[in-house]
Amino acid sequence: MASDVRAIMSLEVPLIVLLGERRMCTSEVLSLVPGAIVELAKAAEEELTLLVNNRPIGTGVAVKVGENFGIKITFIGDLRERIAALGGKGMASASAEPVGAAG
Repeated sequence: MASDVRAIMSLEVPLIVLLGERRMCTSEVLSLVPGAIVELAKAAEEELTLLVNNRPIGTGVAVKVGENFGIKITFIGDLRERIAALGGKGMASASAEPVGAAG
């Protein structure tokens, strides 16, 4: 059992920082070219959403780390929500509000 837990804890999962969202017509998407700018309806200093497996688990703010960007986490959901985002079954209520969802 302990080896199973170690194996699970070493799995890599996609971590996504959602900057913003925008709906576009297919024709607009097809006309995108390198250098095109897609404007988002979100101020630069607004909180970003932290996703694991496309499920929100927290929020944070953008920071510059050397020549790279990062996220400083300002809120993280509880352990059950994070396990549920990893694909854990029965750990979080299906009716629970997503963590970090904008109201």
